[in-house]
Amino acid sequence: MKQVEGVETAGRGRLKRWEDAVSVTALLLMAVIPLAEILIRKVYTRGIPGAALWVQHLVLLVGFLGAALAAREGELLSLTAPGKSGEGLKQRIRNTFVAGTLLAISLSLAWGGWVFALAEREGGRMLALGVPVWIIEMVIPLGLVLVGLRFWWQTAAKLPERLIAAVFPVIPWLLSLHEAPDESGLTWPLITLIVVATALGLPIFAALGGLAAVLLWQNYDPISAIALEAYNLSIKPMLPTIPLFTLAGFILAEGGTPKRLVALFRAFFGWLPGGVAVVAIFVCAFFTSFTGGSGVTILAMGGLMFPMLTQDGQTQRFTTGLLTSAGSLGLLFPPSLAIILYAMVAELDVKHLFLAGMTPGVLEITMVALFVYFSSRKSGIQKQAFIWRDAVRALWDAKWETAIPLVVLGSILGGLTTLVEAAALTVLYAFFLEFIIRRDLSVRRDLVRVAGKASVLIGAVLIILGIALGLTNYLVFADIPGQALEKVQAVVAEPLVFLLMFNLFLILVGCVMDIFSAVVVVVPLVAPLGQHYGIDPYHMGIIFLVNLELGYMTPPVGMNLFLASHRFRVSLPEVYRAALPFLAIRAGAVLLVTYVPYLTSFLPAIFL
Repeated sequence: MKQVEGVETAGRGRLKRWEDAVSVTALLLMAVIPLAEILIRKVYTRGIPGAALWVQHLVLLVGFLGAALAAREGELLSLTAPGKSGEGLKQRIRNTFVAGTLLAISLSLAWGGWVFALAEREGGRMLALGVPVWIIEMVIPLGLVLVGLRFWWQTAAKLPERLIAAVFPVIPWLLSLHEAPDESGLTWPLITLIVVATALGLPIFAALGGLAAVLLWQNYDPISAIALEAYNLSIKPMLPTIPLFTLAGFILAEGGTPKRLVALFRAFFGWLPGGVAVVAIFVCAFFTSFTGGSGVTILAMGGLMFPMLTQDGQTQRFTTGLLTSAGSLGLLFPPSLAIILYAMVAELDVKHLFLAGMTPGVLEITMVALFVYFSSRKSGIQKQAFIWRDAVRALWDAKWETAIPLVVLGSILGGLTTLVEAAALTVLYAFFLEFIIRRDLSVRRDLVRVAGKASVLIGAVLIILGIALGLTNYLVFADIPGQALEKVQAVVAEPLVFLLMFNLFLILVGCVMDIFSAVVVVVPLVAPLGQHYGIDPYHMGIIFLVNLELGYMTPPVGMNLFLASHRFRVSLPEVYRAALPFLAIRAGAVLLVTYVPYLTSFLPAIFL
């Protein structure tokens, strides 16, 4: 028996190493190819043949293999996490239901991916160097199968539960045999089951994919359409920027950059009442702009910031509320992944959208920082003396870190590189900074580890985006935006009233959806409404994003509230109370951004 277990463990170990090697290699190649393209253009008029296509198809590999890694590590994004097996009969039933539902959905989506890849094989399309496209596309069914099996095995942790959950995939097979799905009366019961499973811990990608599969089945459309849309998303020219900027952010976060930035901001702002809290705001905003997920900032930076703030004299409640809010403050600053994705989905100019978001982003940070200042002053938080010598030394120590925004903005806004090349250049800069100049990280010990951690987050995000697009395109095809426009027109005549309703709707969306799936699913539905009421599309985009930021920290189900409760080991009611003052400040900023369009048009009018 022990010998069999040893063989199984060795087999899993080999699979783990292969997965890590392939996903990390694909991610690093995504950075290397654009960099080589920049160099070759300096010598020849043309770059590498097929380079852009290779980078785009590497996104597909990184996305679905990264999703398999996320499932392996238990990092798939969901509204709530399934509980541990053995916590009682109710918990075991819950886990069995969630595991079975995901297994059924992921295997169904994998079958659609298999059919799609085989159809592409018949088309005979080739990448550069004679590589058939369908070979790369096979990662869709492979990744989905691995995700489904791993989640099933980990969530239904005992044999009886696993056997029961393993029966669930029979349901979609039986449904596929139904000759008249639109007459079955099963559409809404199936949707209800998926919604319930989502509330109990079903990963977001499976919730979106399950809804899309049910609606496609009810409409007699093939499930392979979801895989097609996932592939179409992966080959969009701007999508590679998401994994590349995420990798750069992880390299910086895993190295010594956070400590040097903390020392820098502390030297310059420590003389203020609450200066350390202001430092936390700036550092959190910096890393959120790179990782694109406020939850990542709370989890990664919380361990550094929480004790620093409490040692400075801040109460635990104030610290919890501040970090819960600060975790989403950087989403409007370059190289924000949310800005890039919104521009891609709404078909807007990304440079214009970056400029439109700068002033509202500064406004949000200023308002939160002023609240921190006056609150700390009232509480009698001690100040530290400002010493020019220490400030200059901290600035010199962090000189390479302070140049990062110049590298990103200068290459993008200066027209020196494409957006993907700018992202790759940022990865190169972060690599040299942390591995060569600072030597906080070792190539031998840390490169694969850090790239692997980045791959997990990238996979957890990209699988949501790819699967969500299948649902979005169905909703657009079914003319849901047109129907929504008619209903809104019937009750709302004034643009100002529409904007207020739009704010409330988006806050609700931000409570129940992560920002990436919200952009992909909701933007195509609401963009026609903005056009009808004459709202500038770039202003609409910034309104969309600041409201989602607010939704992250809105009780009772804002995602940041759950993450802060987990990270700081504080009960949810306490997190709610701690977040309320910051929620009010951020709500005021949202209203200003919504009703003062000049805030979003100011910088674009100067630089464009």
